[in-house]
Parts: sequence; C-alpha cells; structure tokens
Amino acid sequence: MASDGEIRCPNCRAPGMEIFYTQSGIPIHSCLLVSRREDAVDFPRGELQVGFCPRCAFLSNVAFEPERMRYSADYEETQAFSPRFNEFLAALAQDVVQRHGLAGKTALEIGCGKGEFLAWMVEAGIGHGVGIDPGVNPERIDTEHPDRLTWIRGLYDESYARELDADAIVCRHTLEHIPDVRDFMTLVRSSLGDHTDVPVLFELPDVARVLDEVAFWDIYFEHCSYFSLGSVARLFRATGFEVTGLDLAYDGQYLLVEARPSTVPAAGEPFAVEDDLARLWAGVHTYVDGHASARARWETRFREVRERGGRSVIWGAGSKGVSFLTNLGVADLVDAGVDINPFKAGKFMPGTGHAILAPEQLVDDPPDLVVVMNPVYVDEIRAQVAGLGLTPEIDAV
Repeated sequence: MASDGEIRCPNCRAPGMEIFYTQSGIPIHSCLLVSRREDAVDFPRGELQVGFCPRCAFLSNVAFEPERMRYSADYEETQAFSPRFNEFLAALAQDVVQRHGLAGKTALEIGCGKGEFLAWMVEAGIGHGVGIDPGVNPERIDTEHPDRLTWIRGLYDESYARELDADAIVCRHTLEHIPDVRDFMTLVRSSLGDHTDVPVLFELPDVARVLDEVAFWDIYFEHCSYFSLGSVARLFRATGFEVTGLDLAYDGQYLLVEARPSTVPAAGEPFAVEDDLARLWAGVHTYVDGHASARARWETRFREVRERGGRSVIWGAGSKGVSFLTNLGVADLVDAGVDINPFKAGKFMPGTGHAILAPEQLVDDPPDLVVVMNPVYVDEIRAQVAGLGLTPEIDAV
C-alpha cells in the first residue's frame, strides 16, 4: 500500500488516501451491449487505483474518469429477470410504502435503471412515481398503471433538483457510480429545502463483504465509490441528513440507508454498526493478502476441468462476470458466459469477448462446470439447469 497525501477523500475531504489495489486495462463498462466479438475484445479500458481513507473508511477508485462513462438504453444492468430478485424488490417496495405512509403519494427514484423498483412501488400503493436514468426503457415496464409513472431519460442534476417535488426520494445502486459523492448528497439535500419530513432511501453494495471475502469480481471501473455502513452514514450526516435506519439486506450484500433532512449538523445518535473503521482497515489487509491466492484458486479450478477435456461457463454475464474474467486473465479456460436476461443473448462480454448464451443454448454443448457469479442465485440456477436435463457441477464465487 502507498499513501498519497495529495489525494483527498471524496467522502470526508480529508487528505491521505491509501492506495492498496491497482489494475490496468480493465473495461470501462461491464453492462453495455456489444454485438461483435472484436468490439468486445477491443473495448475501451481504464485504470483501477483503489484507495482507502483512514479517517472515514471510504474507498474510491482515484483513477476514475467520469467523462468516459456512456450510460444509455444499451446499458443492460437489470437483475429483474430473476425470480429471487423480484421477490426482494416487491417485498422492499411494500415495506417502504407501508412504513413511510406513502400510499397515494409521489416517489422520485434517482438512477431508476430500467424502472422495475418504481413499478413495484406503484403496485405497493404510491400514487405517482418519477424515475430518472439515462438507461430507462419505459416500454419494458409491465404494469397495469402506466399513467402513474413518469420517466426521464437523463442524469439527475441541479435542474431536476429544482423542478421535481416528491414525498420520498429513492436511490438504488447509483451512488457507487458517482465519484464526487459529497457533492451529490449535498445536491440531494439542497433539493429538499425545508421539507424535513421527506424520507430518503438509498441502497448500495457493502464493501466490507467485498474485502472480507476477497471478492475481486465486485470491484470494477463503473463502481468508483465503495461504502460500508459507517462511511455511508458519515456521508449522510455530513451533508445534512439524520440517519434513521441502517441495515444489511439481500444476504448481506446490500446496504440499506434511510434518512431524513435535518436542520442541525450531525443530527441523531450514531448506530453501533457505524463504528467500523478498524474492521474496514483489517478488511483492506485481508484483500491485499488474499487477492493472488483467490485468483490462483479459480484458475486452478478451470484448468483442471479443461485438462480433463471438459467445458466451463460462468453464469452471470454482467459486471461481476466481466470483472471476474478480466481479473483472472484465463479467457481460454472459460468457454462462455450465460445470462437469463434475453437482451444479452447473442452479445459478447466487454474485455474478453466471451459469447453470452441464453440458458437453453447450453443443451447443445453441455458444460461440465457452471460457476455462478452471485451465490444468492444458486438455487434458482440449479433448478433451471436441472430443468434443461443437464447435470454439470455447480459452484459459486
């Protein structure tokens, strides 16, 4: 690790980020649809220089280049073709609407993706939902209440902050894509003015798990900001919010933050789980010490299958899969990526150029090993594979 006293933390603004993980030549996007293999192999690449702030436990790719991002309708990040994920979305939407009394009211979702969660909130009872995202595809939202949904294809900025009024603000899996997190949360807070009764609900990945599990596939270019329960709570308090809820969800993979605007600095008492600076510092060392062996373990796994004449595929051709294959550097040992998202079938994975197959295509050339990119989906994948009459070994990262 190397300390750079000139690099200020985007979260707390303190100098002295500790650079602990670097990697060159990684695809700048993981979820853009690529129709030609040669374009996937020649996909634009960037640098990872992940730094840790010893003051607030925030992690950031200090080499991130936001001007290179190309979020659009071709950005296919959704997980909503999974029954397991839809169950999670539906239950979360129901819980949020009920606990915050949002029936008949308006919710604004910043970074709504393809719009599935906002549609679930309508089903749970909100009167109107407004979703903002450069990749939103309204025609893909299957709802009985399209008149209660408004879609804006773009990025949330000062103009929307001034113009849009809502009874609740939701932001799921967007903050990790934003480099200047303090400026962004300051914008969200200023948009609310003196409306201190508006609940603000954020969801994002938990970096503590990534470090503890040496989950190198969960670090990639689009994710320039990495939060723990403590660092995200500290950001919210520093930008004018009182944190009212702080929890883990989805088998401990996601952070859930609930807050409301405050008129006093650092409102409310910190939750016990926010005291995580020592744990995150230890996690950084765990990641550094275990990265090489984690990569070697998977390379050996794939090589053993290939040496006995077998085929290996990864299941999940999104960000985790792209990062996994890019990190391993053993593209010749993995035959393809598999994904249940029908919009990805026939496309190619950025960086390595692996073909993306629909599950049904495995029948023609059965794999001997399926490596699942997210263990939360193992059960449903196992059932789908069995339903195809296939009997490969199934493992998960």
